[in-house]
Amino acid sequence: MLPAVPRRLALGGALALPFVRTARAQQTFEFVAGSLGGGWYTMAAGIAALVKDENPEIQIRVVPGGGLANPTRVNNNQSQMGWGIDAFTAAAARGEEPYSAKHEKLRSLGTGYSPTEHNLLRAADKQPDDLRGILTQRGLRLGTPQRSSTDEMTMQRILRFLGTSPDKIRGDGGRYLNGSYNDIAAAFGDGQVDYIYVALAKPAAILTEIGQGRRAARLVAFPDDVRKHLIDTYAYNEGVLPASAYPTLQSADLKVTTMDSVILVHEAVPDEVAYRMARSLIRAKGARLTQIHGSMAAYDPAAAWKYNGVPLHPGAARAYREAGAMPAA
Repeated sequence: MLPAVPRRLALGGALALPFVRTARAQQTFEFVAGSLGGGWYTMAAGIAALVKDENPEIQIRVVPGGGLANPTRVNNNQSQMGWGIDAFTAAAARGEEPYSAKHEKLRSLGTGYSPTEHNLLRAADKQPDDLRGILTQRGLRLGTPQRSSTDEMTMQRILRFLGTSPDKIRGDGGRYLNGSYNDIAAAFGDGQVDYIYVALAKPAAILTEIGQGRRAARLVAFPDDVRKHLIDTYAYNEGVLPASAYPTLQSADLKVTTMDSVILVHEAVPDEVAYRMARSLIRAKGARLTQIHGSMAAYDPAAAWKYNGVPLHPGAARAYREAGAMPAA
């Protein structure tokens, strides 16, 4: 016969159960996204709502961030999760430029959530009209996102390849303006800059809005040697921006540099949380994700888990296996 449990302990146990359920219902995690006005912020907010709909106990608070700084922020557990860029995340894990130390606490929920194009936009009445000519001209007035962003880091890499730099642009009487996506779009519309450089998944809201604005603009193709340099040196990708992407900004398909998005999580995120998040994303493949942002139509669970820049979180691996997207262990 089992010993009797004291009434005091039994009551304590009974009272503890609803407390545990309440604690689980109040789990809150911070998701570091991109700049306000950018696609990453929109997508992170949509994912937060999607996950909460299926898992009310998981609360996700979205905060602004940038692709360059996000891996460090997640690795340090300042934000428990966030967006990363495939090539930059791999560099962070290895401790390679622009990072000075190995980021060993990063895990992922996979990649392929948002293939992202790099875009150089010029005022339609400005010459030259080719990327090399634009970025090496005297008096260049260029707007780029904040220095914590992968957009701006990529621009610096292109400038270095072309034998110039932000300091040289300023020294030659030009302007190199850093700001949020909304800031630089406004600066373009007001004539404070004649060109802007952004890495945003199509359809990017600010490009669509500029295309409908009062200042005519055109998108610029990336030369073969620039694309090859970014691929060979920094592990970027390349792709084609179809003419249908921004009909008022382009009349033909454009060859551009591309990269892709990774959802990063700190290794301490509980397996069950990573599992439930990944499961919700897998279930939402297709129309549900596309409603959040058009670029998310590209998400394919069968390929997403294969990203090897950082280890796949064990909880996410479980979700991919259960969905049949990933082979059994």
